[in-house]
Amino acid sequence: MTDKTYSRIHISRAGSVTRVTIDNPPVNLLDVALMVEIRHYLLSVRDDPTIRVIVFQSADPEFFIAHVDMTLIDEPQAFDEVARDAPEGLNPFQAFGELLREQPQVTIIKLAGFARGGGAEFVAAADMAFAAEGRAGLAQCEALMGITPGGGATQYLSSRMTRGRALEVILGADLVDAATAERYGWINRALPAAELDDFVDRLANNIAALPEGVIAAAKKALPAEDLQEGFRREHDAWAGLFERPAAASLIRGGLKIGAQTKDGERKLEDLLRGLEI
Repeated sequence: MTDKTYSRIHISRAGSVTRVTIDNPPVNLLDVALMVEIRHYLLSVRDDPTIRVIVFQSADPEFFIAHVDMTLIDEPQAFDEVARDAPEGLNPFQAFGELLREQPQVTIIKLAGFARGGGAEFVAAADMAFAAEGRAGLAQCEALMGITPGGGATQYLSSRMTRGRALEVILGADLVDAATAERYGWINRALPAAELDDFVDRLANNIAALPEGVIAAAKKALPAEDLQEGFRREHDAWAGLFERPAAASLIRGGLKIGAQTKDGERKLEDLLRGLEI
């Protein structure tokens, strides 16, 4: 797979900074194909010292990554390929987040729209995240589907915010605006929408211009926390709920009434709360 064969991401480069633009219409679902392409790109540049910063952004101003594709409730075999490549002790979604979290380059999220579920987990797995005030939103909405997060959120959030706030995010299952996400520690900063691009560009270029060895030394001095045991607990909780009938009923019900369409995703929490278990 080369850059030219990617169909759900676009890669551009300026100096030592690359930008990965997610483009998986209609709402940037985190489906198997998108996971495979992002994973392939991260692995392909993992040992490239000429790339120092990777910025993730979206081609859709409304949606960064909507969430994991809900139709996979009826196609579990679709994940066989990515499951085979997952390290022992991690499910495919946890492995996806950990690949990003362990990337040697500095990874930055430029969030101008919504990121829910697996999309929000991807944001939390990156080194830094910056969001547009009045436009960006984050949510762990899995509870409204009868499950708990299974792609790292329980561990990433507990390392970024208090237990009470993490429980509020997971069990309250509401869309959190950029200013609140900043206050809770979910993202680095909330910025006026008109300033987001320039701020992220300046930061990425400044980091990329640092003397050789500085980025690696900083990441070594501030290592990613070992979350292995927490991931095991998270997976067991998530998988156990998936076995109950409520999850399948709520997920299929959500799809029937507009989830994964642009209109439905704009008000996803309200849509899911209207379902009967």
